[in-house]
Order: sequence, then C-alpha cells, then structure tokens
Amino acid sequence: MSELTSSKTFFGHPRQLSTLFHIELWERFSFYGMQGILAIYLYHSVGEGGLGFSKAVAGGIVGAYGGSVYLSPILGGWLADRVLGSERTLFWSGVVVMAGHIVLALLPGVAGLVGGLILIGAGSGGVKASAGTMVGSLYESEDTRPLRDAGFSIFYIAINIGALLGPLLTGWLQVNYSFHHGFGAAAVGMAFGLWQYGRGRGRLPKSEVPNPLPAGRRNLVLGLVLAAVVAVVLLVRADVLNVKNFSSALSILVLTISLLYFAFLLANRKVSAGEKRHIAAYIPLFAALCVFWALWYQVYTSVTVYFDKTVLRQVVAPEWLRGWAPLTALGVDPASGRFEIPVGWLASLQAMWVIALSGVMAALWSKMGRFQPKATVKFSLALLGVGASYLCFVPYVHSGVPLPLMLFSLVILAITVSELLISPISMSLITKIAPAHFKTQMVALNYLAFSLGFTLGGKLFHTYYEALGQERFYMMLGTIGLAAGAVMLLCSPFLNRMMNQLD
Repeated sequence: MSELTSSKTFFGHPRQLSTLFHIELWERFSFYGMQGILAIYLYHSVGEGGLGFSKAVAGGIVGAYGGSVYLSPILGGWLADRVLGSERTLFWSGVVVMAGHIVLALLPGVAGLVGGLILIGAGSGGVKASAGTMVGSLYESEDTRPLRDAGFSIFYIAINIGALLGPLLTGWLQVNYSFHHGFGAAAVGMAFGLWQYGRGRGRLPKSEVPNPLPAGRRNLVLGLVLAAVVAVVLLVRADVLNVKNFSSALSILVLTISLLYFAFLLANRKVSAGEKRHIAAYIPLFAALCVFWALWYQVYTSVTVYFDKTVLRQVVAPEWLRGWAPLTALGVDPASGRFEIPVGWLASLQAMWVIALSGVMAALWSKMGRFQPKATVKFSLALLGVGASYLCFVPYVHSGVPLPLMLFSLVILAITVSELLISPISMSLITKIAPAHFKTQMVALNYLAFSLGFTLGGKLFHTYYEALGQERFYMMLGTIGLAAGAVMLLCSPFLNRMMNQLD
C-alpha cells in the first residue's frame, strides 16, 4: 500500500497534508501577524516605537509591499522548477521568511524595515508557489484525485487560522510591549512551523527538479537578476518610480509578465498539445480570477470605510459577563458592558467565517465526489455571489439607514462563501493543468491573478469611490460581479470540453 493512501490519514486525506497544513499555517501566522502591525509601525512616532512616516507614505509602502509579495512566487516557482525542486524550495523559503522577521525584530530603523520586508516578501513567494504544488502532488493517484478540491479546501483553513491568530498575538504584544516584540513573535511562529515541517519532511513525496537549469546558464541568470535590481534602484533614485505611480507601474508589470508567461508556455516545445489546450482554457479563468480579486479587495477599502463610518459597531455584553477579567482586558466597560468593535476586527470576522466554512465546503466536495460542479461553474457562482453581496449595500446607502451589524456580518459571510468557491478551487485547478516541466511556475502564475486583482481593486476604489458616490459605486461592483459571473457561466460548457480529461 502506498504511503499516500495508508490507514494513517489527516481528516480522511493523506497524512502528508498535515505537514503542509502546519507549515502554511505558521507561515501565514508570521506574515499576517507582521502585516497587522506594519502600517502603524510605519506612521507611529519614534517616541511611540514607530518610524514616524506620514500616514500617506505608510499606506503607500504597505500597498506596494502587498502587491509585490504576489509577484515573488514567480521567483519561487522558477527556483523550484529549475534549481531546487518544490520541497527544498519550500523549506529554505521558510528559513528566509524567519530571517526576515528576525531582522525586523532586532534591527531598528529603515534598514531593518527594508531588509526585513525584502526577505519576508521573497521567502513568502517561495512558500506560496511550492506549498500549492506539494499539496497537488498528494492527489495524483486515481484513488486520491476525487479528494483534490476537498484537500485544497482543508489546506485553505491553515491560511486563515494563521491570518486570524497572528494579528491577535502581535497586536497584543505591540500594545503591551513594543512593535519589535510583535515582529519577534512572528519569527518564533515561523521557527515553530519549520520545526514541525522538519519532523514530517521525510514522508513527503520526493520532489525532483523537473527542468534543471544548465550549469552554463547560471551566470547569465545571475547577471540578469543583478541588472534588474540595479535598474530598479536607479529608477527610484531618479524618482521615475515612486509611491504615487507604483500601483500603475505594478499593474502594467504584472499584466506584461502574465501575458509573457502564457505566450512562453503556449509556444514551448516541452509542453504537449493537450497541456497547451488546458493552458488556453485557463486564460479566461485567469481573467475571472483577476475580476474576482479586484471585487474581493473592496473588503479592505470601501467596505472598511463603511464599517468604520456607518455601521453601528457598539455591542453590550450580558450582565452576567460584565466584570469578567478577559473581557475587561479587551476594553469592555465593567459597569455598562458596552464595547465598540474595533475596525481592524473586520479582517478577523472574514477569517473566522473562512475557518468555519472551509471544513463544510471540503466535506461537501468530498461527499459529492465526481458529481460536484466543475471548476468553471464554481468560478461562475463565486463571481455571482460577490456581485450580489455588494448590491446588499445599495438600499441602505440610498435610504441613509446604517446596515445592521448582524446583516453586515451576513454580507461578509456571502463574500466569504464566494471566496471559498474560487480561491482553493483555483489552486486545485492550476495543479491539474500544470505542464510536467513547469508545475511550480504554473502555481506562481495563479498568484499573479492575486497581484493583478488586488492592484486593480485598489485603483478601482481610488478612481471611482468618491467620483461616483457610495450608492453608484456599490451598484457598479455588483454589476461587474453579476456580468462576469454570467459570462463565465455561458463559457463553462466550452471550457469544460477543453479540459475534459482533468476531472
């Protein structure tokens, strides 16, 4: 009996999924824990333990960093496919992430900021690209293939557990101790993840380098990398590239890289005719992903503004809980029981919905097996769902009545269900269609949809939110989602025929 199908399982899946689950959880714990306090670290005064940048500059740095992180899987994917293999890339990328958090924790000032963010961004790219490929490798046999989407849904839980817990701890440490204690906690979390990964590393499927880089070309590649770094430095020093135009430049760069990647794969002689057909079918799905993530990103822009300025966020604790020490420590008034939900908890609400529902979705796909909807239909439902969610804001904005907190939570729930219909499914799909010689790079290509979608989402908010007004802006978001979902649904039969051998 194969080790992947042995009696020892993880929620009914190959036990190796546990190893990958935990490394992803702790990497996300460290990443989101750091990111949760990064912005305030940048604009808090030096006396408060920060760097003293303006809020505008701080926001620009955080935005640029977030978009750039989703470019780094390209490098991680290339290293896995051409130099190290997926497993070794995953491990050493985790080490680089840990080193970045250590630099942030121990090295003060701008030098620590720049060095730490570069290391974390580069390492995160390697983890993102390689982890997805390794999960996909667990479901290549005939008996495990029907469990693939469910396995990725379970894997997705790890991401959101980390996203939930990381900011809770680092935020508490920042308030009670210092920013650098928070960064240190992120480093410890990543170290613990690497320790756990090391314990199960030997049971993972062997990861060979599918397309080794010829030794004679390594110096050429190194030279090109150094030339690119020098070019970026010169553009920044000449103020050609700055905070104000970085989003536009990033959008153009990501779109260009995406098109070049598709052209490269479709023209490559190492990619078979069947693989090229699957890649061609993925192109409209890639476009759908970009649209979805542009809409989803509004949770952190327009929805955050609405939650901050409009939603009545004050709750009252039951009388029998008033005075309970943990609640008092959180800020609940012991006499009245009143508590105003922090705006920052919006991200935690979304993460908690993901954690609560990921297992349900995984169980659903497992139960349905071969009878579950095709990936294209799941994409369509995701777009329709996120579009309908934003339309819920329209009547309340029109009437001037704040959206009740409970109803607001249900709207976030609907957006989360849409996310679960597309995000883990896209990761699963990309591992199915990936050519044998470019498996990890195809996973990296999937992350380019995140980068382009997030960047476009920010530009969408910046360009149209104030120009159109809240009501028309939410109507626009809803219309885009419903229209894109309808188009995808109409295209589904054709795309399914192009990918008829995948399911």
